Amino acid sequence: MPELPEVEALAGFLRERVVGHVVARVDVLAISALKTYDPPVTSLGGLTVTGATRHGKFLDLDVDGPHLVIHLARAGWLRWRDEIPSRPVRPGGKNPLAMRVHLDDGSGFDLTEPGTKKGLAVYVVRDPADVPGVASLGPDPLDDTFTPGALGAIVEGKRTQIKGLLRDQKVIAGIGNAYSDEVLHVAKMSPFKIAASLTGEDVEILHDAIVTTLRDAVERSRGLEAQDLKGEKKTGLRVHGRTGQKCPICGDTVREVSFADSSLQYCPTCQTGGKPLADRRMSRLLK
Repeated sequence: MPELPEVEALAGFLRERVVGHVVARVDVLAISALKTYDPPVTSLGGLTVTGATRHGKFLDLDVDGPHLVIHLARAGWLRWRDEIPSRPVRPGGKNPLAMRVHLDDGSGFDLTEPGTKKGLAVYVVRDPADVPGVASLGPDPLDDTFTPGALGAIVEGKRTQIKGLLRDQKVIAGIGNAYSDEVLHVAKMSPFKIAASLTGEDVEILHDAIVTTLRDAVERSRGLEAQDLKGEKKTGLRVHGRTGQKCPICGDTVREVSFADSSLQYCPTCQTGGKPLADRRMSRLLK
């Protein structure tokens, strides 16, 4: 799933390529991806793109008033085209194309989502805050207001595991499954640690890990083509998605805990005092 660093890079990528161009038309191939009807998506035709930015994991194009807001979900992606094919694309079937945006110079981009489980969401709104997911976002961890004190107020009294808290978009915007694993590895903190149990020192360490991990990932992604961002994310990860491999810090084996629809990765030596965490799914299978 694209998270804050990749969406930030996509916003920068689009600022260079679409701002100042007129939207020629928008083709909607997957009606289920379009979550709004007023303003209609057709109203974007003939308008100029004036900005591209990010809200958490939401991508936002300001089209001279109306906003085209995109959430790529788990499998969605943006594919840039220097030249849009002239042949029309038919909706349905195995085609992963959900939406195509044509610009006045013949370029544009596709929004794609392979697989059967669909989560890609596109909104045309007058204000980004009209998107429920944007309106409910917590603070952005790259904003200057996200201080150790702000993080301390967030975790205070929270009787939930820190891994889940970091992933909650209503608590902190932009961190998903991958970067929460990375942040906790940098902080040398168990993903099962209860948020309310963090000391003042723990909060300082976690805050530094959040900010440095995300800023480093943003810098690595800056200036890359959209097609290269997924590969950069994968190569830059230290523990997430690396089950069975060696921890780059201590050399211990990276382990995994599996859930119904996701998994987390961690290093026992760096994060849990050398003790493996219980994998509830495997425990059930062994009963």
